[in-house]
Amino acid sequence: MSKLIYILNGPNLNLLGQREPEIYGYETLDDLARKCAKIAGVTGLSVKCLQSNFEGQMVDWVHEARQEAAGIIINPGAYSHTSIAIHDALKAFEGHIIEVHISNIHRRESFRHHSYVSLCADGVIVGLGLHGYELALESMSRLLD
Repeated sequence: MSKLIYILNGPNLNLLGQREPEIYGYETLDDLARKCAKIAGVTGLSVKCLQSNFEGQMVDWVHEARQEAAGIIINPGAYSHTSIAIHDALKAFEGHIIEVHISNIHRRESFRHHSYVSLCADGVIVGLGLHGYELALESMSRLLD
């Protein structure tokens, strides 16, 4: 049986392909979900892709993942820099966590340089566009072996 990985995307990621394409590219969230499902199949994983603009929903999904998932790949968007609630929920998750950012947050505004989520993550991938999710899935597969 394949191991389930939650892929959680935070605020404004529903606008992929539309919002600041010079930073985030032209592919959509649906394109990302298809890519992730394909990579998951190759690596022996399955994925549940979710996106919300609401912090509490993200926390609820992390809680849900505690019962269902072997790992979480999370792009918390702006909540990376502000959400102690998501941090605390991730601390209660016993599986592996990989944080992904499409842009290189360290080359952007200084307020983006700190992530509460990074404190919980086994690994962090930044600045590689949507390819970062593929690398996260491959890394998650290795962590779970």
